[in-house]
Amino acid sequence: MLYPRESETREVRSLDGLWNFVTSDEANPTQGVRDKWFSDDLSKVKDVIPMPVPASYNDITTDNTIRDHVGTVWYDRKFFVPKSWAKDQRVWLRFGSVHYEAFVWINGEMVVKHEMGHLPFEAEVTNFVKYGEENRITVMCDNALIQTTVPQGKISEVKKDGGVAIVQTYTFDFFNYAGIHRSVHLYTTPKTFIEEVEVTSDLEDSNSVGHVYYKVKVGGTASNEADSNLQIRVKLRNKESVTVANGTSDGDLKGALEVKNVKPWWPYLMHAEPGYLYQIELFLHTADNTLLDVYRLKVGIRTLTWNNTSFLINGQPVYLRGFGKHEDSDIRGKGLDFALLTRDMNLLKWIGANAYRTSHYPYSEESMQFADENGIMIIDECPSVDTDNYNQALLDKHKSSMEQLIHRDRNHPSVIMWSIANEPRTSPFQADSHFQFVANFTRALDGTRPVTAAIAVPSASDKAAKHLDIICFNRYNGWYSNPGKLDMITTHVVEEAITWNKKHNKPVMIGEYGADTIEGLHLLPAYIWSEEYQNELFSKHFKAFDILRKKEWFIGEFVWNFADFKTAQSITRVGGNKKGVFTRNRQPKATAHLLRKRYFALGRELDRCNLPEDLFLYITDATSTESRGKRETADL
Repeated sequence: MLYPRESETREVRSLDGLWNFVTSDEANPTQGVRDKWFSDDLSKVKDVIPMPVPASYNDITTDNTIRDHVGTVWYDRKFFVPKSWAKDQRVWLRFGSVHYEAFVWINGEMVVKHEMGHLPFEAEVTNFVKYGEENRITVMCDNALIQTTVPQGKISEVKKDGGVAIVQTYTFDFFNYAGIHRSVHLYTTPKTFIEEVEVTSDLEDSNSVGHVYYKVKVGGTASNEADSNLQIRVKLRNKESVTVANGTSDGDLKGALEVKNVKPWWPYLMHAEPGYLYQIELFLHTADNTLLDVYRLKVGIRTLTWNNTSFLINGQPVYLRGFGKHEDSDIRGKGLDFALLTRDMNLLKWIGANAYRTSHYPYSEESMQFADENGIMIIDECPSVDTDNYNQALLDKHKSSMEQLIHRDRNHPSVIMWSIANEPRTSPFQADSHFQFVANFTRALDGTRPVTAAIAVPSASDKAAKHLDIICFNRYNGWYSNPGKLDMITTHVVEEAITWNKKHNKPVMIGEYGADTIEGLHLLPAYIWSEEYQNELFSKHFKAFDILRKKEWFIGEFVWNFADFKTAQSITRVGGNKKGVFTRNRQPKATAHLLRKRYFALGRELDRCNLPEDLFLYITDATSTESRGKRETADL
């Protein structure tokens, strides 16, 4: 599924903005379908309120019944389609993400339904819209999570004052935000159009020559629309828009381009020009040279290789240093926010990180584009979190989530691994076959990237890691294990990492470590929840990581979390999870400055990067102090 982009043959229009919004009766979530609310304006059936799109609906109002609503909600809005769009082309409706399940109607006609939050879906609506007239789009969104959704949850009825409440519970530790989370677009394509593009690359001759391999799938299947003698003409341009390679596809719409004096895609701090991107231009022609469609996308030229001791980009060993993150912010929840994306990228670079994991679901396509451009490596995770109660229906949806994710993100050079789960319950014997199927399915879809998962159970009882290419374990020494005991961290981290490696003979990284910290709480000596405790806990982990770095197979460290985030209400969560090194409004805690010094020190040691001038503040002239001390000694 291609990201909507304008070109000589395509137009894109946004449907973002204020929509009308109503909630269903929690005890009667399908009433709107039965009563056909989609057949007319929602305002005809209930009082509507304005709701921004994209955004989670939960925190927009002051009404706790909307924040905590379980089940279906409805959106609608009006829009025009220009008359010019009726001429010999297709019209598509695309959603970047609706959580969790979506049903969409145009002018009262069902056009698409989709299950799986955090991933895009689209439908051709050429024959459903009215050209040169007003149209109505209606969306029903269902946030209910059950044991066969990805992620899983449970719904129960609980007695309350005056009746029964519908209660959604889940084991994962982040708020189940819902709504139309990402942008909604209308766009056009020609009748015969470029439907899918797959791009891979490699390097040779000491990274001086690059190869870009492309494969195109064309849509337009009717005999009078699709020509069997189609071809793709390709241009590759550098950042200065200079053509550096061109070519024409074979009969299968595949081909290769060679780039001499190539500029490889390098991670941040590994090269003076990280995140270098070329633009590939694809021109779909008929046999008689008629131009049908044009599509452009950015590509990075790089290689990924791995073995049982290391992970390499462009032949160079990589040590990953970064975060688990969340798409989460005040008011808008998980809604797409370009200001927040930009701030987060600035903070990642400020702190010297080179990677993050999209815990615990796919992030926006725009965030992946940001990562491409800035050289930030991504461990791309599907929505499977706390996976349990294994069954065939769950397996099918788990595989579907990976298929959708890979089709969406396979062309991003920033994506270096696929994560097939976070903290699944991998002790039961059913976990063995489940993760074997998912891991093998993932490799069949894309064999150019390693497969991992964040494992939280002890290695002795885990049954999933043997199916992975890279081992990633989450462990909270000094917090969930031995809270307050700073002298029970370093050795435990070292020993567990060694145990994972000995068992599987594969590269190992830590996917999560950290401690909840209240901004501005200072306690000396260090005490849990204080900024001093978070600092000291990090320092103890740093020592463990440096011991492990001497072993070639330890390849990375990821803090939990980049920023504080909202969770379900709990007596153990004061306003949410506070493990961030940044606050929820993206301001640094004390540990952010400590972590910045470590990450840039690693960058200097491993990649010979330059240190920021403001990394260390002036304290004293040590040379003058030393000279004065010598004089005073001589006077004595």
